[in-house]
Amino acid sequence: MTLARTAALAAPVLLLLASEVQAQPVQLARLYQGRREAEQSERISRKVRVGRDGRVSVSNVSGDITVSTIGGDEVSIDAVKHGTRSAFDRVTVVIDDRPGRVDISTEYSRIGRWGNTNVSVDYTIGVPEGASVDLKSVSGTVRVSAVKGSVRLQSISGNVVTAGAPRVEFAKTVSGNLELNGVSFDGDLSVAVISGTLRANGLKARSLDINSVSGDVLLRNAACERVSARTISGSFEYAGTLARNGRYDVASHSGDVRFALGDGTGFELSAGSFSGSVRSDYAGTLDIGRGRGRGRGPNRGPGQTVQATIGDGSARLELHTFSGNIVIDKR
Repeated sequence: MTLARTAALAAPVLLLLASEVQAQPVQLARLYQGRREAEQSERISRKVRVGRDGRVSVSNVSGDITVSTIGGDEVSIDAVKHGTRSAFDRVTVVIDDRPGRVDISTEYSRIGRWGNTNVSVDYTIGVPEGASVDLKSVSGTVRVSAVKGSVRLQSISGNVVTAGAPRVEFAKTVSGNLELNGVSFDGDLSVAVISGTLRANGLKARSLDINSVSGDVLLRNAACERVSARTISGSFEYAGTLARNGRYDVASHSGDVRFALGDGTGFELSAGSFSGSVRSDYAGTLDIGRGRGRGRGPNRGPGQTVQATIGDGSARLELHTFSGNIVIDKR
C-alpha cells in the first residue's frame, strides 16, 4: 500500500477524531449547564372547612412546616414548591379533606432508581384554635404556635419548636433541637431526641417520658407528677417543683444529673454515680456510701451512692449516672 493511499484512508478517521475533540468542550458545557439548571417556585393556596375541633395532618419530605391559629372553622393551606424545572412536575401537593379532617401530603413520583430529591415544599398552615394537628417532615423544621388541641410533631432532620401549644403529646427529632414552650395539660408527653438539645420551659404534665442519645435535656419551670428520662451522652436538668407522691427516674450514661427544687415537697432520694459525686443542699437522714472502684481517700472515690429522706419523703427520686455528678439544689 502506497503512502498516498494510506494517508487517504486515514484522513476520514483523523477528521472524525478532530471533530470529537472539538465537540467535547461543547458537550461538557452542556452537561455543566444541566447541573446548574435554574430553579422555579409555585404557590398552592386553598381553604378547607374542618370544624373548630377538627384534625389536620401534614406529611412532608423536604421542607418546613409552620402551623398557627386563625379564626373560623376553616384550614388555610399555603404551600410553596421549590425545585428544578425538570423535576418540578413530578412532585404533587395532595389535599384530602373529609368531614372533620384534612390530610395534606407531599407525593414524589420516582425518577429512575433513586427517585427525586430536587424539589422541596414549605407549608404555612392556619388552623382553628381548637384543632388537633399531626405534623411530620423528613427534612425540615416543624413549628406550632397557639394550637389548643392535641399536637404530635416529628422531624428526621430539622428542629421542632412549639409555643403556646399546651397539649403536646408527642415530639421527636432525629437530627435537630427540640424546644417546647408552655406545654401544660393533665396528660402524658413522650419526647425523643437522637442528636440535639431538648429545652422545655413551663412544662406541666401528668407524665413525661424522655429518651435522648446525644444532647442535653433542660427542663425549666417544670411541674410533672412522673418523669422517666434516659440519656446516653448529655446532662439532665430539672428545675421546678415535685408532686406529692411523684416519681422521678433519671439515668444518664455520660453526663450530670441536676434537680433544682423550689417547694417544700419532701422526697426519698436514691442516687448513685459510678465515677462522680452526689451532692444535696437538703438536710435530712443521709446514708452516704462509696462507689465501686479504687478509692482516693477515706471520703473520696471514683463514685458515690446516697440514700436520703428529706421531709415527709412523699416523692421518690431515683437518679443514676455512670460518668457524671448528681446535684440536688434549692432554688
